[in-house]
Amino acid sequence: MGKGKLPIINYSGGTEIAGGIISGNVISPMKPCAFAGALPGMDVDVVDEAGNPLRGAVGELVIRKPWIGMTRGFWKDKDDARYHDSYFARGDHLWFHGDFAAIDSDGQWYILGRSDDTIKIAGKRLGPAEIESILVAHPDVKESAAIGVPDDLKGQALVCFCVLRREVVNTEALRNELKQAIAKEIGKPLTPKEIRFVSDLPKTRNAKLMRRVIRSACLGESCGDISSLENPESIEHIRNSK
Repeated sequence: MGKGKLPIINYSGGTEIAGGIISGNVISPMKPCAFAGALPGMDVDVVDEAGNPLRGAVGELVIRKPWIGMTRGFWKDKDDARYHDSYFARGDHLWFHGDFAAIDSDGQWYILGRSDDTIKIAGKRLGPAEIESILVAHPDVKESAAIGVPDDLKGQALVCFCVLRREVVNTEALRNELKQAIAKEIGKPLTPKEIRFVSDLPKTRNAKLMRRVIRSACLGESCGDISSLENPESIEHIRNSK
C-alpha cells in the first residue's frame, strides 16, 4: 500500500475528545500498528493503576491537562457527577480515556483495546482483542467477539462468539479446534468456557463492536440504549446462540 512512497498515518481519538489524541506523522519513524506520539496541544501519558508514568508495559491512556476541544460536562446533566465518574474517578488531575496503551523503548505508542472491556480470569487480565485476533486468524472465522462472564472459581470465564464464513458449517470439531488454538497461544488455564456460533455481532454504524451489548445479551440482562446499533436484530442471535 502506497508503494513505499506514501506514509500510512495511524490516528486515534474520540468523540468526546473532539479530535485526536495520538497520531503518526510524515517525519517520525513508523512501526506497524504504532503511533509517533501525542498530537500538538495534547498532554498525553500512559500510567499504571496508581497514576504513575509507565513505559514498556501496558497501562491506561490518560490526558494530563485540558485541551482546546475539551467539554465541561454532559449535555443537559444538572450536575457534573456522571461526567466526573466517567473520566476523573481515578484521579482528579487525570482524564482516563478508557483505552489500554503502551509506549515502547523507542518512544512508539500503541493502543491495545478498551480497558473497560478487560477480562480477568484467575488473576490474569486479558484484552478481548487479544483473543479475537486468534480466532479470526482461523480461515473459517470471519468475525469474533470475546467477553468475560461471572465464574465461581476463576472470577470470570471466557466466552467467545464467532461469525463463520458463508460456506463453513459449524461443528463440534471446529468448536474444539478454536478452543485449542486459544489454549495454545495464551495457555490452557485461559481456554474458553464456551465458543458460540452466531450469524452476526452487534455493531455501531461505524462498525464498532459493542461488547457491552454482547455481554448483557449473553447474560440475559437489559442491553440498555441500543439506538446506535446498525443491526439490533443481532442481539437475538446472541441470546439464542449455542
